Amino acid sequence: MTGGFEYAFPAIRGVQAHREFYVSMCPLRLLPKVFLFNEDEMVPELRAQRQLNKARLPEIARYILTNPDDYVFSAITASVDADVSFEPISSEGPESRVGVLRIPMSARFVINDGQHRRAAIDMALRENPALGDESIAVVFFLDVGLERCQQMFADLNRHALRPSKSLGVLYDHRDDKAKLAKLVVARSPVFRDVVEMERSTLSARSRRLFTLSAIYTATAALLSNVDVEGAEKRAEVAAAYWEEVARHMREWELVRKGRITAGEVREDYIHSHGVVLQALGRVGNSLLHHHARDWKGKLSGLGSIDWRRSNAACWEGRALIGGKVSKSLANVLLTTAAIKQSLSLSLSPEEQRLEDAFRRSEHVG
Repeated sequence: MTGGFEYAFPAIRGVQAHREFYVSMCPLRLLPKVFLFNEDEMVPELRAQRQLNKARLPEIARYILTNPDDYVFSAITASVDADVSFEPISSEGPESRVGVLRIPMSARFVINDGQHRRAAIDMALRENPALGDESIAVVFFLDVGLERCQQMFADLNRHALRPSKSLGVLYDHRDDKAKLAKLVVARSPVFRDVVEMERSTLSARSRRLFTLSAIYTATAALLSNVDVEGAEKRAEVAAAYWEEVARHMREWELVRKGRITAGEVREDYIHSHGVVLQALGRVGNSLLHHHARDWKGKLSGLGSIDWRRSNAACWEGRALIGGKVSKSLANVLLTTAAIKQSLSLSLSPEEQRLEDAFRRSEHVG
């Protein structure tokens, strides 16, 4: 800030679509003061970005506060509605693109991308002011009206895709459940070479039988509130459970031996789909809690279950809706109930409630 009348940002000048833009760094403590967000009450057609979702802010702020040594944020993109000046450090050569961007303090900044990051940083600063000395990249575009700002928001988000859940699990080194799932896949013969590590859906031609995201969810259900300390030990318990389950899944073994394809199994059977894996995880959790000494013997009944998709009498309304696999929580619970009843295991109160409702609907139908 110079002279009390303008902001001075060290910046690099660039050109996109014949328009100048500038890339700079902004101290975190300055971010909430410069980039104000007061469009909550405006109707959508008069705003330049989505309405702030305040429910998202605590999670983002907590991410910063709990990872002060390795959090990371991408740049904030903003439009400036003032006459700015750029002073390069040289009049020619590469240095002509590096200099100081001067913006009047009366300028209005509109965030085109990053309003939730800005608000969460503000929240985190209140709890840890020391973060204010750190910085975030800011891309400045010169404002050419509301229509252009709205178009920028649309363009910036047009091709933004969330990574698949499997890829998120694969690359997450903070989540203990993600670490556990990866350990189980790496060490268990059941999952060797048959797990899709990046995608959360499998094409008909995929050679993989399971997705990492499905194993993540199922293993988390398996070990929920199970008193086993340490990642290695938990992975050992989980791997032992899935190996025992696999002993009773003939088709899984045939895929590993190359006698049938994974696609054929997924097409004709439901036991490699996420809804059943999660249900099996819940079954295993019940066994570990209530049958810790003889849980392996209790699983012997898995081999007598008809897992074929064509077995609509058993699976329609549970793992299947209209013949298609469904993995909503209700479907997981109803699938769990069906497996537990086949193994002569008691249902949880929630499972029993849904099972009773399911039976009544069958009777009415």
